[in-house]
Amino acid sequence: MKSTVLWLALVATATATATAAAADPAPSHGIAYPSGWQQWATIAVSHRTDNNSLRVILGNEIAVAAARRGHTNPWPDGAILGKVVWKDSTLENWPAATAPGAFVHAEFMFKDSAQYQASYGWGWARWVGLGQEPFNQGQAICIDCHTPVKGRDWVFTDPAAFPQ
Repeated sequence: MKSTVLWLALVATATATATAAAADPAPSHGIAYPSGWQQWATIAVSHRTDNNSLRVILGNEIAVAAARRGHTNPWPDGAILGKVVWKDSTLENWPAATAPGAFVHAEFMFKDSAQYQASYGWGWARWVGLGQEPFNQGQAICIDCHTPVKGRDWVFTDPAAFPQ
């Protein structure tokens, strides 16, 4: 009886582990999906009028602490910034409001000056659509877009002010 219970416990643990591992999308540009980003704190929000999208900029604990202290140029190693993007939409009962519509993608910048020395200290990754398909068309696309802010450690975002 004890061996049957132990065997069932091992099978259940292995199944749970395999299921959890299978739940993460494949890497983007060789970078693992940052599990748990949906629970990260907000650093800022932005609205791009050129492509009609709303963005929430999130950070892991290291990034949020740096943002709140104003230590963002350079961002500290270990910081991860996430940008979650939706197309603009309006609310049925409040047409003057701009609200998130269709989900576009989640993209991340991983600060590690040693590991990502060739890409200016950042690892760049993106997962597209609700299925979170990895974008693997090269980090050069990300770097080219961020070149105008290379003097700001390659980051467009100004952290929003939060009450103390």
